[in-house]
Amino acid sequence: MRNRVGSFRVISRHMKFLALFTFWLGILFLCGFFHLNINFIQVWKGFTFYQGPCHPRTNIMFLKTHKTASSTVMNILFRFTEKLSLTVALPAGRKFHLGYPDSFEAEFVEEFKTMGPSYNIMCNHLRFNLKEVRKVMPVNTTYFSILRNPVSLLESSYVYYKAYAPAFKKSRDVNEYLASPGIYYNKSESGYNIYAKNNMWFDFGYDNNAEDDENYTQSVLRMIEQDFHLILIADYFDESMVLLKNFLCWDLDDVVYFKMNSRSPDTIQSLTPENKEKVKEWCSLDWKLYQHFNKTFWKRIQENIGLRNLYREVNLLRKKQKQLMEKCLLDPVPINETQIKDKLFKPFQSGDAHILGYNLKHDLDDETLRTCQKMITPELQYMSYLYALQYPDKKRKSINFPSWWS
Repeated sequence: MRNRVGSFRVISRHMKFLALFTFWLGILFLCGFFHLNINFIQVWKGFTFYQGPCHPRTNIMFLKTHKTASSTVMNILFRFTEKLSLTVALPAGRKFHLGYPDSFEAEFVEEFKTMGPSYNIMCNHLRFNLKEVRKVMPVNTTYFSILRNPVSLLESSYVYYKAYAPAFKKSRDVNEYLASPGIYYNKSESGYNIYAKNNMWFDFGYDNNAEDDENYTQSVLRMIEQDFHLILIADYFDESMVLLKNFLCWDLDDVVYFKMNSRSPDTIQSLTPENKEKVKEWCSLDWKLYQHFNKTFWKRIQENIGLRNLYREVNLLRKKQKQLMEKCLLDPVPINETQIKDKLFKPFQSGDAHILGYNLKHDLDDETLRTCQKMITPELQYMSYLYALQYPDKKRKSINFPSWWS
């Protein structure tokens, strides 16, 4: 009897092993059937980074925050749009922003009522409103944005929006403003004053004048984590481009860039050490936003790429960038807009900032010329071109673009 029980136990163990073996054999069969390789996929808190062959993501929503190198990211997205003949959710009519500073509504997009949620790329300035964005973008859209240290961001905003923001107009320079910002800033003066306090918080759709309550700020940070798949850091732009490239499954050539919308160094105002600390208090919501996602940024790099691989790709990116600049540009650095020979490549000028641009070398072959021109085209001209390309029967935007594109 005891031998019979032992035999049953052995058979039972064999049956369990056989069932488990059959189960995993079925999983492997399904993976092969659907062309999946589970060894190539690593998931981290909702982020999927591909470590082997994968398909580029083409449905992308980029929240273009202000004064965060977002114009350079926009140029990258516009070039990718052309490369794969994608569609962009562009501002309707003659407008250049998607309703900003008003909260975004789907009707701000050209031909939304006809196309519905079928656009590939959204990257123009808007104040984020997820419910309305989802009416425009497909279900499988990847959402990402970019942040910048609020200290340097506020200085840049001050110079760029000096002539527009009431709070900035009333002060002589950024240090005078920060010495007593409450004297110059008035909550009731809406509109351009959003650039004078917690502008990134506002761009993400939240109240830039809200009280810095711990429960409130933590709840907003959690909501942003839920809404966005990736947050980049402008202060580590090359590292951000490598992370973005890996996350979107793009080629490194897709994220090679020339700086867009950069300022002349002589327009940069140096903040005193005391005022640098005051920015963190005055823009405390932006400071907490930046601190939080700066930490997650580096954690994701360490867990999904690794620092050694990161800097290997950063060096390769910079090498490609240098080679392309040497091939394309007449000058080794961006130049003042008064020195730009082709007026169609002059960037928009704002406030006290002197926005720089580029001159191209002469006698470039047609293919190289087209590549180089895309790299240096300011956002307004590039958007006008894409609008004319997507809607050839509609009246063009008021900004002209290079004639060869037409």
